[in-house]
Amino acid sequence: MNRRMVLILSLTCAVAVGNLYFPQAIVPLIAAGLHTSPDAASIVVTATQVGYTAGIFLLVPLADRLAYRPFLVILLALTGLGLLAAGCAPTLALLAAASGLIGVTTVAAQVIAPLAAGLVAADRRGAVMGTLLSGSIGGMLLARTFSGTLGEWLGWRAPYLVAGMVVLLLAAVLGSTVPAAAAPSREPYRTLLTEPLRLLRAEPELRRSCVYQASVFAGFSAVWTCLALLLTGPAYGLGSQAVGMLALVGAATMLCTPLAGRLVDRRGPGPVNLVCLLGVLLSAVVLAAGASGGAAGFTALAIGTLLLDLAMQSGMVANQARVFAVRPEARGRLNTAYMTCVYLGGSAGSWLGVRIYGRAGWWGVCLLVALLAALAMARHFARTPVASRARRSRPAHAPAPSGSTTGG
Repeated sequence: MNRRMVLILSLTCAVAVGNLYFPQAIVPLIAAGLHTSPDAASIVVTATQVGYTAGIFLLVPLADRLAYRPFLVILLALTGLGLLAAGCAPTLALLAAASGLIGVTTVAAQVIAPLAAGLVAADRRGAVMGTLLSGSIGGMLLARTFSGTLGEWLGWRAPYLVAGMVVLLLAAVLGSTVPAAAAPSREPYRTLLTEPLRLLRAEPELRRSCVYQASVFAGFSAVWTCLALLLTGPAYGLGSQAVGMLALVGAATMLCTPLAGRLVDRRGPGPVNLVCLLGVLLSAVVLAAGASGGAAGFTALAIGTLLLDLAMQSGMVANQARVFAVRPEARGRLNTAYMTCVYLGGSAGSWLGVRIYGRAGWWGVCLLVALLAALAMARHFARTPVASRARRSRPAHAPAPSGSTTGG
């Protein structure tokens, strides 16, 4: 895992993750182009995230079974074709169907995570995960800016068509640069598919990470799905490009997640989780001030989204480090269980956020974020019976199991 390979894998994460987020900035443009309401057009975002959840559950376990290089190339090629189909979709129903296909196949980042975790020493895993996550953050931020700006200039179809060509180009590059690493397991697909459910039942540390990140990501998705509706609505009257510009404020998280990874390596994931959950609560308070509109409101939105992005991404580093330490031989399946739960939370957050926004406005969305963070904090401070018994039964001088932390 040299610096060049980390860079290539980070770029792949950026492109793959960006496909999930760029539709958020152009929902109003899709609504206008297909002659429907913004609420109806938001189904494109939800379909992409639901498809992504399905792809994590159905395809990511194969990372423990198939050779990484051809698997990544095939996934990216299918994603590129799905993006081109979405850009040519004549109706909202066909666009939603293509978005679901894009979501299912754009799981390259979740295949790369277990690949990278197996190529580095345990004391560097957090730092490498943080670097890869920085690539994902860059893709997320630039995707919104890219789609918002390009959509304003050339219409909502242009971001899909350009993204499709970029993904196909990247698939060709990966075919000649990614090392031919062997898969760690020869288990049949049926076993790989059911193993994440068994791991969720058997591993309390995995369940803990799932609760933390699914709650936070649900709030994160609700905010960014509804942000386009707020900024293009009567309170601000801005265009879709404003959503992309606001997303660039979160670029600071690209610098902070590697630092969070090194902190996880030194202190463990528990303290990082707690700080991140407190950050989500604070972001909900700041974001609520954005309902008033004007320069002050836009400033509050910028600060609040920055806090939310930073907390969500740093928490992701901490939780993945905890998850990958549970069973090194099953990292693909562990990541499947973890990310399926996370994106189920994200899909639910997008769906619920739009409906709360329609009934209670931006204040309701911010209250949802706060309640979800409070739920995760309640889990953090609750004593885990299994962990408590393990601590009581372990001699005082005995080290804690790998990946375990105190405080939740």
